[in-house]
Amino acid sequence: MKQVQSMIKVEHLRKVYRTGKEKVLALADINLELAKGEFCCIVGASGSGKSTLLNQLAGLEKPTRGTVVIDGENISAMSENQLAAFRQQKLGFVFQSYNLLPTMTAVENVALPLMFKGIPKRKREKMAKEQLKKMGLGKRAHHKPTEMSGGQQQRVGIARAFVSKPAVIFADEPTGNLDSHTTVQVMNAILKLIRENNITFVMVTHERDLAACADRIITLRDGLVLRDERMDHPQEAYTVPEGQEDADLDDKSWDDSTGKAAAQPAEGETGEGQGTEIPPPLAGQAQQDETLAQISETIRRAKEKAPAAPVQTNQKIKENSTHE
Repeated sequence: MKQVQSMIKVEHLRKVYRTGKEKVLALADINLELAKGEFCCIVGASGSGKSTLLNQLAGLEKPTRGTVVIDGENISAMSENQLAAFRQQKLGFVFQSYNLLPTMTAVENVALPLMFKGIPKRKREKMAKEQLKKMGLGKRAHHKPTEMSGGQQQRVGIARAFVSKPAVIFADEPTGNLDSHTTVQVMNAILKLIRENNITFVMVTHERDLAACADRIITLRDGLVLRDERMDHPQEAYTVPEGQEDADLDDKSWDDSTGKAAAQPAEGETGEGQGTEIPPPLAGQAQQDETLAQISETIRRAKEKAPAAPVQTNQKIKENSTHE
């Protein structure tokens, strides 16, 4: 019998937040183990501890008690600098709010993790373009975030997470801002990339339909594991939920392997009716964009061979983590 390689191991994980004199128990006593290449969905009601658990697994927060081990390394005992370096080498992230640098093109955004690893510009841009093609965005490699729809921006974010082939990718509601049809496209692209590269994928979602494709479904309630289900026969592909009209939801922006160019608006047009509508700003987006722009400017001033400061990367990720 083939031995399954463990990728993530959590033992007696506990997280307590202090609010003045009050203590809020977010995670009580979590114990779990995820295998290499496993697709795990964390589900539960609002306030159940989903995002807190994801932050703990990703090393974005220190536990009150317990340990998180990833690929044999105890990240709970690491310093901030060690954690930043570990994330650059082993982890990828997909955020609900995209978190793309607004002054950079799609290919530049996707190539960013490769720059942190010291990969030469020509090689990293080639890798980034190949990853964008896999996400149906080959024709939009040189578009900036403001020139893309929400679904397209999220696909850029997913391409960025996968481009360096990390051991583990964490995703917090990656389809939360997408319509049903784009969710189908994005989820099936994710499933294909997970299986091709044997990546452990941990996703927080409130949509039970998405979890049907997972190898493992962990349900939380009040900071505890209510159920831990191993799926013997997960769905091989995600489909539009019953009751949704597939044709009505098609944003016509998916540039797939057929080589058909995606519809693009003429200069000066918003692209309404062509799937390029820009979503309204999210709460706190202005402050987030200002921070992203500052990082972008710092990167542009950096020398080609100089890697970005790991502490700055760590701080940016922490700013975008959420608490339940």
